[in-house]
Amino acid sequence: MARTDRERAADIDTVLEAAEALTDTYQDYDVDAALERVTALAEAGTGRAAPAPCPYPTVHEQAAHDLDLAASLIVDAPQARPSLTRLLDSDPIEPEGALVFAALLHLAGHRDPAQFWFEFAAGAGNRTAAFCLFLLHQQRSEHRTAAYWRTQMCAPAQARARSATAAPQHPPLLPDGVRRDLISRCWEGRRPSLPPRLEAVIHSLPVELHDDFGEIPRPDHTLTQLPARAAT
Repeated sequence: MARTDRERAADIDTVLEAAEALTDTYQDYDVDAALERVTALAEAGTGRAAPAPCPYPTVHEQAAHDLDLAASLIVDAPQARPSLTRLLDSDPIEPEGALVFAALLHLAGHRDPAQFWFEFAAGAGNRTAAFCLFLLHQQRSEHRTAAYWRTQMCAPAQARARSATAAPQHPPLLPDGVRRDLISRCWEGRRPSLPPRLEAVIHSLPVELHDDFGEIPRPDHTLTQLPARAAT
């Protein structure tokens, strides 16, 4: 029997709820709306009903898929653009912006630099970043380190005061076509990747040398022009 959109969305919901991902990190994030958007993006990208993701045969393969999906959802979030802007303009560095930057690096194939920025965000108390690190180390079968980040993602989050006014609307960080492709690839069990022209922007960022992670890209304001540079 065919599964409903809500049943298919529940597969992603399980990933998010494992660490309350995006709900506490992004204060006003609407998870139900996000799941409906993800399903719509997947169906728009394939031209047919989104297939139900199949469980992977090993823990590390499942973790790799879930990390790809988490990174795709992070850059798809309405808060992604303002968070990234705050990363560029704030002092000290904005941890939620560091999370978005880490997700972009992950999708662009910068695995070690992405880990650096995930760790930066998690060290500042971002539980979604800790969730991504849990998946990253599960993928590598580094179970002791994964267990550590699992404890961090379950730590109580500091309460934030909600604004009494409606949150301003921001344009998506990435073009619709790019977001559709990322989500569609996740639904189909393929590794999501950014378009070459968009990757070229990320690969051209200035870098600093780190003893443990090698060359670490540093964000700059070219990132706020990503939709204009991504083409189709």
